[in-house]
Amino acid sequence: MNPKVFMILRILLGIFVLIFGINKFLNFLPAPEGMSADAGAYFGALVNSKTMALVAIVEIVAGLALIFNKFGALMAIILMSVSINAVLFHAVLDSANIAPALALLALNIVALIGYKHKYKYLLS
Repeated sequence: MNPKVFMILRILLGIFVLIFGINKFLNFLPAPEGMSADAGAYFGALVNSKTMALVAIVEIVAGLALIFNKFGALMAIILMSVSINAVLFHAVLDSANIAPALALLALNIVALIGYKHKYKYLLS
């Protein structure tokens, strides 16, 4: 992969997760519309159990790591769990709002591919 393209996509992913992580604390983005009652109940349970606060911290740390390219390879792996869970949540409970989750997953996969040389010894 072209290093400049990877850098742009890595920073884009970092900004994406940083904004959504900060939003979980400050609520400056509008809530998605058309969420089903089941999705609202599940999301409410995640918020009440402070699980979303943990997800927000992971997103903020991962976003900063990807933007500044410090521990980006590690954070791309950790962020993959957030990406997959976001896609599964939207696929099962809130399919009308799945586009950002799919964009997150796609950017995360690109980051993993871009960092593949860092995983060489891990996978051998």
